[in-house]
Amino acid sequence: MKNIVILISGRGSNMEAIVHALASEGWPARIAAVISNRADAPGLSFAAEHGIATAVVANKDYASRAEFDAALQTVIDGFAPDLVVLAGFMRILTEPFVTHYAGRMLNIHPSLLPLFPGLATHAQALAAGVQEHGATVHFVTAELDHGPMVLQAPVPVLPEDTVETLSARVLAQEHVIYPRAVRWFVEDRLTLAAGAVQVDHSQ
Repeated sequence: MKNIVILISGRGSNMEAIVHALASEGWPARIAAVISNRADAPGLSFAAEHGIATAVVANKDYASRAEFDAALQTVIDGFAPDLVVLAGFMRILTEPFVTHYAGRMLNIHPSLLPLFPGLATHAQALAAGVQEHGATVHFVTAELDHGPMVLQAPVPVLPEDTVETLSARVLAQEHVIYPRAVRWFVEDRLTLAAGAVQVDHSQ
């Protein structure tokens, strides 16, 4: 039974999708905690209502990113995580923090990486005139949005799309692929080798 710790900054809709998928599919895992850098994050209420431990480590209480990350790491490690899941956690993490969780921290990014790293990905996609956009689950490395990719979901860009409509369709796919990737991890179906991810589809 693997312990999962999920980090959020807001509603945590991907966190919700993971919680529901785990409950309905019966993975060999438990959500040990949901942790936020914001005390007013709505996702904390959802977690508490589902019997999941919650904690807040507020970045505003620390003078530097390094101090915040050190405090956050201490809280996370108190839940003995096998996997740390970033679900809308709006913080750029320091290299020592990322290194500490190397090979056991996942993120989802709203683009088909390596296209459009960073913020405002949907606006970037529309401005670039691409015909396909989407989402990517990847392992976290020190280089922002550049870790080894686990799974992608393409979404067509329609002529009438706005940032809002495109964002909504991409988010719907995020809620499909993120739980799938987390399940693969807890079922030991993911292997990292030479900076690439291999998935065991035999199970």
